[in-house]
Amino acid sequence: MNKSIFYVLVCVFLWALIPVVSKLGQDGLDNHQFLFWSSLSSLLFFFGIGIYKKKINHLGKISKKKWLKAILLGFLGTYLYYVLLYLGYANAPGMEVLIVQYSWPILIAILSLIILKEKLTFPKTTSILLGFFGVFIVLTKGNFQQLKFENLNIDLIVFFGAFAFALFSVLSKKIEMDDNSLLTIYFLTATVASFISMNIFSGFKIPEINTIIPILINGFLVNGLSYIFWIKALKMGEASFIAPFVFLTPVLSSIFLIVFFNEPFHTAYLIGMSCVILGGLLNARK
Repeated sequence: MNKSIFYVLVCVFLWALIPVVSKLGQDGLDNHQFLFWSSLSSLLFFFGIGIYKKKINHLGKISKKKWLKAILLGFLGTYLYYVLLYLGYANAPGMEVLIVQYSWPILIAILSLIILKEKLTFPKTTSILLGFFGVFIVLTKGNFQQLKFENLNIDLIVFFGAFAFALFSVLSKKIEMDDNSLLTIYFLTATVASFISMNIFSGFKIPEINTIIPILINGFLVNGLSYIFWIKALKMGEASFIAPFVFLTPVLSSIFLIVFFNEPFHTAYLIGMSCVILGGLLNARK
């Protein structure tokens, strides 16, 4: 298997756990507080790796220009994306937000054409369209009439967040830095930014004991470890090539919700999953 495909599939598996850990981890915490504690956990995760590998001193050797680039990218991809996404979930129907959210793989393909000068081939285009259509079927459960985009302002905010993450992903391909140092700066930025916004829009709160494990899982694995594989996937393969595989995430999330929370299974899930898998196979063929 192509290594970039393997890395992005690991990301898909970890990102698919987001609904599960979010439901368990936000018991008693609002979205600002949950984002702060998750970002802090991710920062400690990468800081710990740096100490273990004796590479933490590399941060002091990075030029101010690269530090600034990493901070700006970290603000886009590890803070702005999530805070706008959480704002969407707090003010609009979840299904509506999810569909707008998953415009970011499409935006990656478009931005990779403009910024990275990648070619958008017929298999890539077809794979992206099949993937988005499959996600649309899964999220609407095949009942398209129930989806009404009546929260245009919120939808635009979520779309801007999706654009921020797409831009973060494409530009992360171009920055030359040790992965762990880069991710440490990313989540240092997210921790500081989320701490500030938490105190402005919410308030500081210590998590309850029952939410600590979900927060650590989210910080160490769902956000932390996944970003290692996402950066590796981006650097090893074309951004427009790996983007369609991301559409597997909400499909797998639906399966996890069925398993962990006994949510009902719908036939539309099979149809949607088939579209996403078919698109992935088409994109992955030699």
